[in-house]
Amino acid sequence: MYAEERQQAIADQVRVNGRASVTALASLFDVTSETVRRDLAALERSGHLQRVHGGAVRPGATPVIGEQGIDERLLSHTEEKIAIGRAATRFLPPDGGSVFFDAGTTTYQAALALPRDRRLTLITHSIPIAAALAGQSSELHVLGGRVRGLTQATVGADTVSALERLRISTAFVGTNGISESHGLSTPDPDEAAIKSAIVRVANRVVVLSDSSKVNREDLSSFADLADIDVVITDGGIDPVQSAALSARGIDVVIA
Repeated sequence: MYAEERQQAIADQVRVNGRASVTALASLFDVTSETVRRDLAALERSGHLQRVHGGAVRPGATPVIGEQGIDERLLSHTEEKIAIGRAATRFLPPDGGSVFFDAGTTTYQAALALPRDRRLTLITHSIPIAAALAGQSSELHVLGGRVRGLTQATVGADTVSALERLRISTAFVGTNGISESHGLSTPDPDEAAIKSAIVRVANRVVVLSDSSKVNREDLSSFADLADIDVVITDGGIDPVQSAALSARGIDVVIA
């Protein structure tokens, strides 16, 4: 395939799907990532697309800048998050075990899906998740600290210190981005410190993330892919990205 033909095909991919990743395009056209990046640069100059980190989007599309509040995120990918939350129940420990629910709208759906008849120790630093779990028959612990209004979660040294005294059977962890080079990431360093501590003290780390977060990177990395046991996502994940996660020994579950 000539370069002009490949570039036209790439432009068509972005126009139809709204976005495309460098990794997926390199695999699709059997060329190197460097070749794809040169193609994207040429197509951006000609106005066919807009380059973003890791790929390209339709011209004029504006990538998400900054961090969305919890109310905005509750309205985003809702059906996918509900399905992911339900799928998470497969990874609950046996009765007598402990579960940590990280702050986030997908982990919130996992809290809502928790069976009422389980006897577990439930721990969270999220105010909305604590409220959702308060009616459970399981024992509930809420970690203290400074409440960050944007995510309605406790953060800071006191929260990290409380976490580091625990050993958790299973942690359901949310993320703003997953990539091979940057691992799991989130915009805020204080949130990243909490998430890092959660990952360190959990025997099993289950990441709950809709597919829009895959191959995306945010400011603060809080875990390597080697720290993850399971990723539960939706069918929108790029098969190339799913295979890359599986190759790292991660169990990828499509909800």
